Amino acid sequence: MSNKRRDLLKAGAGVAAAAAFPMIWIKDAHAQWNSQPEKGAKLRVLRWSRFVQGDIDQYMKNVQAFTAKYGIEVRVDSESWEDVRPKAAVAANTGAGPDIILGTYDDANLYPEKLVDVTDLCNYLGKKYGGWYPTCELYLKPDGKRWIGVPLGATGSMIVYRESQVKAAGFDTFPKDTDGFLKMMKALKVKGTPGGFALGHATGDANTWCHWLVWTFGGQMVDTKNNVVINSPQTLRALEYSKELYGTFIPGTLSWLDPNNNKAFLDGQISVTNNGISIYYASKNSKDPKINALQTDINHASYPAGPAGVSSACHLFMNQMIFKYTKYPKAAKEFIRFMMEEEQYGAWLQAGIGYTAGPLVAYEKNPIWTVDPKHTAYRDACKQLRPAGYAGKLGYASAGALADFIIVDMVAEAASGDKSPKEAMERAQKRAERYYKV
Repeated sequence: MSNKRRDLLKAGAGVAAAAAFPMIWIKDAHAQWNSQPEKGAKLRVLRWSRFVQGDIDQYMKNVQAFTAKYGIEVRVDSESWEDVRPKAAVAANTGAGPDIILGTYDDANLYPEKLVDVTDLCNYLGKKYGGWYPTCELYLKPDGKRWIGVPLGATGSMIVYRESQVKAAGFDTFPKDTDGFLKMMKALKVKGTPGGFALGHATGDANTWCHWLVWTFGGQMVDTKNNVVINSPQTLRALEYSKELYGTFIPGTLSWLDPNNNKAFLDGQISVTNNGISIYYASKNSKDPKINALQTDINHASYPAGPAGVSSACHLFMNQMIFKYTKYPKAAKEFIRFMMEEEQYGAWLQAGIGYTAGPLVAYEKNPIWTVDPKHTAYRDACKQLRPAGYAGKLGYASAGALADFIIVDMVAEAASGDKSPKEAMERAQKRAERYYKV
């Protein structure tokens, strides 16, 4: 181990975790990065609030290691998922605010001209760590030439369920198709152990499962030419299915945001939901004996496949954006580079037990994915995910439509009976057309 690496680990990058993540996984250890931060630099970072305590703890240790190495003060502010997007938009429009923002999905495409070109940094990291997964380029390299942000990874959205309650409902294994899934959900309701999925403006949980629902029945927001095609027989079938599915939910899901299903699951109110690994993490680390005991009963599964024959995942993609108004662009790039290097990033993966799946191929070999078989389902989130703007080209329109929760609102309206499936679909078509300028 080099003196440089030893110094970093002593500064707080996580000795045990980094030691478990061998350097031999690096594809090109000789990839060069020579940029130096500006003298007197200070940085401000805005990121989303943690759902896994290990995430923020290790992130801040890595920040401290950066400060120890460079003498650069870094202020980190945290906001809820739902609040990061509007704060980032304000920063972009006013030309003032955090130097770096950790955003979600394709938010960077809302203001690409306001962001620092990070092509050199992404090329360096890609060369060193085995390359980026294709979806990363779809999100953050929209013109195929210039990177407008650095991928951070993806929080996997899987089905989280209580094994004992699923078996008590008559299912030895979790259903792999939508017909079996609906039967199981109905049986769970009859047993008094219902499921529940977010239908409020939940950036992570609602977007991920509602997009899966539309896709697995063959629907999509736009086609490959960015024509809005949400008004289709396939979408109609998905929405009719959503009505039946919603009838099995615990009351109140129309107002659920990202924290609500975590709380309901750990409180024993629901037996099935969709989520990152945060529910399992909370159970494993809880000091409440009742919640801690749940860990042996919790398991994870992929979304069931529908008539389209696929279990299409819309995991929560996360990016790192540097705004052009920053006084210290070199320091900002150096900060992101430092946080993405194996010594820091590997330790971060370990501390969050895989809450975020890495965007670089090398990180799929981190031991965190196999040390516990219940972690493994989340490993390939960044590798497998479909971008929310599927099947069109990502850009302002796809980012705007997602930020406006068009798909989520459509499913919520149809599922709850607020509108007929046809009415909800037609309304979504018109809303999407405003963004795609039909």
